[in-house]
Amino acid sequence: MKALGAAVAIITIAVLTAVSLIAMLLIEGDAEATEATDGGGGLQGVPGEFRPWILKAAAECDQPAMSPAMLAAQIWQESKFETSRDTATSSAGAQGPAQFMPGTWATWGRDSDGNGQASPWDIGDAVIAQGRLMCSLLAKAKNSGYSGDVRALALAGYNAGWGRVEQFKGVPPIWFAREKGQAEGQTYHYVRVILALIPRFQGPGLLEVSGSGAGPDALRKAANRLGTPYTWGGGGPGGPSTGFCDDTNGYLGGKCSASSTVGFDCSSLVQYAYWPNTKLPRVAAAQYGATSNRPVSRDALKPGDLLFWSHGGSGAIYHVALYAGDGNVLHAPRTGRNVEIAPLTSAMPESDYYGATRP
Repeated sequence: MKALGAAVAIITIAVLTAVSLIAMLLIEGDAEATEATDGGGGLQGVPGEFRPWILKAAAECDQPAMSPAMLAAQIWQESKFETSRDTATSSAGAQGPAQFMPGTWATWGRDSDGNGQASPWDIGDAVIAQGRLMCSLLAKAKNSGYSGDVRALALAGYNAGWGRVEQFKGVPPIWFAREKGQAEGQTYHYVRVILALIPRFQGPGLLEVSGSGAGPDALRKAANRLGTPYTWGGGGPGGPSTGFCDDTNGYLGGKCSASSTVGFDCSSLVQYAYWPNTKLPRVAAAQYGATSNRPVSRDALKPGDLLFWSHGGSGAIYHVALYAGDGNVLHAPRTGRNVEIAPLTSAMPESDYYGATRP
């Protein structure tokens, strides 16, 4: 991987402030949908063509240390979001915005954007491969037992190879040169610069949760998953996972997306949010049944309360969400969408609103 010298690194750190962007993409549900939606995501200052792929790459990783801002900072350090073959090819032969060497690309590259080819020059392919590799390295760092920030260890592995991290049992020292004739400290400075750049790309989320107690705590936990894809049958107490398709649900564009998408469905997100202090059942109807003895009127809703919808108010529950305050809900809506914040009045058909409970 390409790394910049210390002098450039210092200049890079000095560049700050960007306009906050709030847009989200991609995810699944109880009914088919294709539009992107605004879900926050904690990401700012990245080119629009990179944003959805960065968010998707971060959402698909099950490692807590993964964040969209870290991936964005890494791309900036690798290529400054350049995609030209003239400007995004290193002297060592690394290619594309995520600076993959051909051998590494052969392992991690996929046709993630569906254009028929897997190319380190395609933004979607490059960013998803970057996220996949970083997720693997974060898992190795977490399980390594080496001291230090797992993000630093993973970044060092991305830049110099995990073997070098094992060699030094941590980030290679400042005197280390990856190859003979190269400047010392490239990996050391690469890691330091990216960690320092993360706040530049860390945008505000759409939800700030105050207070304590079961409801606010559950809402706060769920808010950390804004932007995670909806996946029919996916997710659980341990976090997001792939789902499955049945005769009706889990399909996008005529294909089963649930089996290859890591995320939550509406009820698994709620179960995850309250677990382990309150162990709710897995599906929405059962969650209503487990909490229906504690109903809450619409004018008395508090953050973290459960809201339910049924077709035409029939009582056949098909959707559940968390009340997020100020007339909004936090929920995983349906296939093709992400975990998002939406107005209670339009999150699902208003005529289908069934009622609320307090776990």
